[in-house]
Amino acid sequence: MIPPGGRVSSARLVQLLGEWRGKGSRSVSAGLAAGIRLLMYDGQLPPGTTLPAERDLASALGVSRTLVASAWDALRAEGLIVSRRGSGSRVTLPAAAARIEVSVREQPLDLATAAPMAMPGLGSVVDAVRGAFAAELSGHGYFPLGLDVLRERLAERFTVRGLPTTPDQILVTNGAHHAMALVLRVLAGPGDRVLVEQPTYFNALETIKAAHLVPVPVAMPEEPAEGWDIEGVEAVLRQAAPRVAYFVVDFQNPTGRRLDADGRERLAGVLRRTRTPAIIDETLVEVDLDGDPLDGPPPMAGFAPNLLITVGSASKSHWGGLRLGWVRTSEELIGRIAAARHAHDLGSPVFEQLVLAQLYADPDPMLREHRAALARNRSVLVEALREHCPDWRFEVPRGGLSLWCELPAPIGTRIAVAAQNVGVRVAPASRFSVHGGLEKRLRVPYTLPAPQLVDAVQRIAGVANRVTGSLGTLGSDGLIPVA
Repeated sequence: MIPPGGRVSSARLVQLLGEWRGKGSRSVSAGLAAGIRLLMYDGQLPPGTTLPAERDLASALGVSRTLVASAWDALRAEGLIVSRRGSGSRVTLPAAAARIEVSVREQPLDLATAAPMAMPGLGSVVDAVRGAFAAELSGHGYFPLGLDVLRERLAERFTVRGLPTTPDQILVTNGAHHAMALVLRVLAGPGDRVLVEQPTYFNALETIKAAHLVPVPVAMPEEPAEGWDIEGVEAVLRQAAPRVAYFVVDFQNPTGRRLDADGRERLAGVLRRTRTPAIIDETLVEVDLDGDPLDGPPPMAGFAPNLLITVGSASKSHWGGLRLGWVRTSEELIGRIAAARHAHDLGSPVFEQLVLAQLYADPDPMLREHRAALARNRSVLVEALREHCPDWRFEVPRGGLSLWCELPAPIGTRIAVAAQNVGVRVAPASRFSVHGGLEKRLRVPYTLPAPQLVDAVQRIAGVANRVTGSLGTLGSDGLIPVA
């Protein structure tokens, strides 16, 4: 996908246009304008994108320059592009026209948010559900459990992944945080303890604290090969008697680790023995960059059906702007969660649910394309860090959205603070810990467009150089960089 404020070449634009001739248009120039208009509304030509020169595009398309000029005139008349002598033409959707002069390149490079841009093709899906949305307008629009069609398709996805599920076991929410908050409201009360991994997703910690619950951490082993400290989990479950536990076993945020099938059975056995319900966060399960989510370990909930509650989200796999998530658990608990929901809200937006239902009608082709793009970004980030930060250690995860880097000294927060001065936002690792610390770690997502990733790493490297005085030396513990 072309980054906001970037430039699209003639060759790339021809590739994106595909078979643009005759798309319901009365002339070839109108067909070209329609093809480019669709790319704009689909997000593949975001506002600020510099378009190729008319002569270059005409040559690449094998048409006359007059034809391209006519298409450009039509798009300018609609307010979809602006042109200036000497600087070419740029995309400016009507809603963005007032701010198009503010370059997106002046905005901070955001490495604090590990969430990708929308998957390609999402705009076309929005168009495809307009009829279904119109049919909903005659109703009241309140669906506390979620639209039936979306619940059916989410249940189908769980079933295909190896966890037989019915629509009655699904409740649609406004994201995974909302799902987690609803589950905690039903399962725990103020002052109760919640077992969490350490490190863990910092917004999960915020959700726990906002519910006036007490997070109790179990440290993950330093060596990735060790996975989870399941013996430590059992010890804490017996000693602290938490009311509920929270785990991310698929591409754990921030470490990127994945618990294998044997480990899932062992962890489920511990939860069964201590009769501890657990929330399993599957927000990243579809972001399997080295394989297929359908070929991965079985869903954790299948190992202890009466104790494990799955929450998921479209934010990492499709787009955060959809703001939709879900809970998958027993019908009895779904009923209790639905009853508790009335204190928070009365249902999720209908239009977004229709979009997500359409995405899950045939999910794999678009997900594969999205994962391939993220895998390319991961490679770009790995090479940039190895070149510009050679004394940083990290394992390349098989999935997820970020690298969990070990620094040569406890300078994580200092880097995060100083990076703001060079236009980069990065979350200090202390935010992923119950009690702070983790100063020798830094989470670096690979969700920005590739050129921006390289730019961000170069800026962070400069900051690290000023903080430590050197980029190429080992830390005092003698750690060897991973090649």
